[in-house]
Amino acid sequence: MKLQDKYDHHQVEGDKYDNWVKKGYFEAGDTSKKPYSIVIPPPNVTGKLHLGHAWDTTLQDIIIRYKRMQGYDALWLPGMDHAGIATQAKVEARMREEGLSRYDLGREKFLEKAWSWKEEYASIIRSQWAKLGLSLDYSKERFTLDEGLSEAVKTVFVTLYNKGLIYQGERIINWDPVQRTALSDIEVYHKDIKGYMYYFKYKIEGSDDTLVVATTRPETMFGDTAIFVHPDDERYTKYVGMKAINPANGEALPIMADDYIELGKGTSVMKCTPAHDPNDFALGKKYGLAMPICMTDDGHMNALCGKYEGMDRFECRDALVKDFEAAGVVDHIEEIVHPVGHSERSHAIVEPRLSKQWFVKMKPLAQAALKNQETDDKVNFVPERFEKTFTQWMENIEDWCISRQLWWGHQIPAWYNKQTGEVYVGKEAPKDIENWKQDEDVLDTWFSSALWPFSTMGWPDTEAPLFKRYFPTDTLVTGYDIIFFWVSRMIFQSLEFTKRRPFNHVLIHGLIRDEQGRKMSKSLGNGVDPMDVIDQYGADTLRFFLTNNTAPGQDMRYVPSKLESISHFINKIWNSARFVLMNIDEDMSYDDITLEHLNLPDQWILNRLNEVITSVNNNMDKFEFGNVGSELYDFIWNEFCSWYIELAKETLNGDDQQAKIATRSTLVYVLNATLRLLHPFMPFVTEEIYQAIPHKAESIVIASWPEADERFANDKIDDQFAYLIDIVKAIREIRHQYVIKNSVEVAYIMSTNSDDLEDLLQDMAPFIAKLVNAKVAGYNLPVDRNSANAVIKGGNTLSINLGAYIDMEAEKAKAEKEIAKLEKELERSKKMLSNPNFVNKAPAAKVEAEKKKQADYEAKYKAAKEKLASFE
Repeated sequence: MKLQDKYDHHQVEGDKYDNWVKKGYFEAGDTSKKPYSIVIPPPNVTGKLHLGHAWDTTLQDIIIRYKRMQGYDALWLPGMDHAGIATQAKVEARMREEGLSRYDLGREKFLEKAWSWKEEYASIIRSQWAKLGLSLDYSKERFTLDEGLSEAVKTVFVTLYNKGLIYQGERIINWDPVQRTALSDIEVYHKDIKGYMYYFKYKIEGSDDTLVVATTRPETMFGDTAIFVHPDDERYTKYVGMKAINPANGEALPIMADDYIELGKGTSVMKCTPAHDPNDFALGKKYGLAMPICMTDDGHMNALCGKYEGMDRFECRDALVKDFEAAGVVDHIEEIVHPVGHSERSHAIVEPRLSKQWFVKMKPLAQAALKNQETDDKVNFVPERFEKTFTQWMENIEDWCISRQLWWGHQIPAWYNKQTGEVYVGKEAPKDIENWKQDEDVLDTWFSSALWPFSTMGWPDTEAPLFKRYFPTDTLVTGYDIIFFWVSRMIFQSLEFTKRRPFNHVLIHGLIRDEQGRKMSKSLGNGVDPMDVIDQYGADTLRFFLTNNTAPGQDMRYVPSKLESISHFINKIWNSARFVLMNIDEDMSYDDITLEHLNLPDQWILNRLNEVITSVNNNMDKFEFGNVGSELYDFIWNEFCSWYIELAKETLNGDDQQAKIATRSTLVYVLNATLRLLHPFMPFVTEEIYQAIPHKAESIVIASWPEADERFANDKIDDQFAYLIDIVKAIREIRHQYVIKNSVEVAYIMSTNSDDLEDLLQDMAPFIAKLVNAKVAGYNLPVDRNSANAVIKGGNTLSINLGAYIDMEAEKAKAEKEIAKLEKELERSKKMLSNPNFVNKAPAAKVEAEKKKQADYEAKYKAAKEKLASFE
């Protein structure tokens, strides 16, 4: 197999993935090996994968490919999440374009459309996984609504219910009036918006006095059932026990006292609306107040609201305030900016609403999870600081509202007797089903997702082969933004139902931001489609970028220029492979490698390879992929390509056949090992090159991970080779500084502190000659006063007699001329920057530019003076 003259990612990445899948390289199940497992955080079937998904899954793919090559039976289990409210919102949006609502179709027909959507987008997601090169075991793919996971969900619900950990209760919950469903606290985001604090006069019954009450939500006044003041507030104690007239509906509200009211805050008079505010609900329960709901589930005013019935809640607010102004009820109105809850999915303003819902009693489950973190079976957070985030959440956790008023999801396994109202909870429907009606609500998406690490393995069948072999899983990779949503819930559910942690490690990454550090969003128009990036740069480039531009737990910035540099790096690898292929026999096999009669560069690069393998292993095991990428980049670009390949040319163009065999073998050995080290990051290009050069395995996907070879360990060689590097760099710097053309061979003298060094330097002389066209004139010889000197490793000195290569007087004159020019520029710049008119009145950017110019002139002036001094 030959490599094309130029690297083309379209050609390289075109057909490999299908072949890998067809050959079964990604399928786990070899019981002769030690198992290692990861379950994919299931993407929602709401749409296409974004750049965050690409980052998250690339990290997982790196881990699983690394473990597979290390000889593990590596399972990476794929799957997708039904994403209840998010998917239902998408399906309903599409139906609205057709002029339909879910109520027009009914539940069964609507679910047919939802399943059709799921199949459409699941297919798209699989094609995107393929384009990214993810080595997923598709034979074990799961979906959160498939039959097995439904069985797990029912088992968990019924078990928790029977243990008293799931209950039904009336509570104030977050209500999405667009999706017409309850939301948990973490499905709500808060955004500062402009609003108003309204101050209204409530007339005291039987008196001309009034109480001024403040509210941001006048439309809820139709649900008011009391007025509260503080028992120690001397302004109002005389009114306690009396009644105030609600200006919205004329009802007389009892005036009550409770120390919940804050003295000195606002008017210190509070209206109580128990069905529309969580704090008011607590007061309502305390005093046995009525809890009327004044809105419909889609955010419109109901029959309690008189002439405002049928109005949208915000229309009602405006109309009510206008009427109050006309009636003289408004005391004053203040403009404010305040945080308002919004639905994560529909982005509607959330309405606190009294509702009967299903809840999970969280304290016992959270305490068990926290206690487990003190044992050897704890979940190890990477970075460790995120355990604190988990702990704080668990310590302050509230009961979890798990019911949703949706149709797409796991329908709650509860039935109500049509005659008696009795509740039955079970995995199967009651036998006399005609007398029972199933609860129409479905479970929160996270309820089923929380079971993902073990439900996908066949649980509740504890004898299921996958469960017995691969659970607990080894590593979970996810973003810090869903530690609350998902990670914490998987931990407490796994401990409750399997008595084990769900994963040994959880690797936390950040968010991808744009080049300016802003969060990517539709509103800013700064989102990036990973598939577009792959089309432009290739999957290997994108993957390497995503894993080498941040540390664990940190956010990342998407910087296109970095993709360009990675693309150049892959070209460098490609061209190095082509060089190797051009310098070996076409029929050479991996078994033909003969690593004997090694010269100094051969020994050095093989020892460096050993060191790189050891370092890469350490960093891979710590999930420090950025360190791995930097190390491999430096080793390939600088050491292998820039140094070793250039030095190898000297040997390959020589007459020593043994030396040629050794260098050819070294080239193949190092390139082959390097490709395997790179493979988890760049699966496509490494496979292409691996197949072209001598190799062992059928595919690099199933090749073995490189191991450090003790035959090449040499604790002195790095130190010795550093002399060669220093000498070459010194000669290049002298050539550059004194403008000596590369075509001119220069002679150098080495002044050493040790006689033992001469033999080593003599061995290096042919390679130095090749790299910088220089010959050694001798060791510890007298040095001409016109010599340029450079101190190299160990305090040894390299000298080149400049008089032999340049016109000293002409160079001296040039230096003097340059100094004179720079002195004038410095004088001009200093005058300008000492002029207050310029400094204070010129644009800041112009002043800063002048300061930079001055610093540049000073650096050049110093260098020119040093150069002149060397001539004198």
